Amino acid sequence: MKFVAFERSKQGTGASRRLRNAGKVPGIVYGGSAEPQLIELDHNALWHAIKKEAFHSSVLEMELAGKISQVLLRDLQIHPYKQQVLHIDFQRVSAKEKITIKVPLHYSGEEESNAVKIDKCLVNHILTELEVHCLPGDLPEAIAVDLSKLEKGTTLTLKDITLPKGVEAVLRGHSEEDMVLVAVVMPAAEEPEAEAGDDAAPAAEGDKK
Repeated sequence: MKFVAFERSKQGTGASRRLRNAGKVPGIVYGGSAEPQLIELDHNALWHAIKKEAFHSSVLEMELAGKISQVLLRDLQIHPYKQQVLHIDFQRVSAKEKITIKVPLHYSGEEESNAVKIDKCLVNHILTELEVHCLPGDLPEAIAVDLSKLEKGTTLTLKDITLPKGVEAVLRGHSEEDMVLVAVVMPAAEEPEAEAGDDAAPAAEGDKK
């Protein structure tokens, strides 16, 4: 994804408030060999961009002063009840340096699995995103996970899937075996009260005779 940013010279609470009143969003871009740089973005364009999954999980192309830089979204501050972005941070990335970022997990095929189709189980998505470490050029927008082979009483762990080439999972104390992505759960048993109520009705009629 590509977006346009503009240089800004003033900082501080007052300057940021004036920018927001003018329909702009204050921000900063940092990292790499360059110094941190203050930027501003058009609020409406940014508001539409942040609704897209790729804006949060992919390398972005930022046009600033006629130059294109590759950046990652690192922080986004949104007003607690207004539809307003208050501040945004980006990090510059280098094609030769690995990055760490969370990538969405896109599940599919669970309706075709024996667990759902035959055993009527419920499939719980324990993780919806996965933190990965890779070069910017290897970063996927999402990781596809096929659930069509799920069986009753099983779990799907990180070890059970194949990550895209060049992509490593950030385990943070876990192992591939104990990082559960999906769990298959048996449906809750029917409430016995309903059956008891059905049996009680004839008995009540019998008492009246």
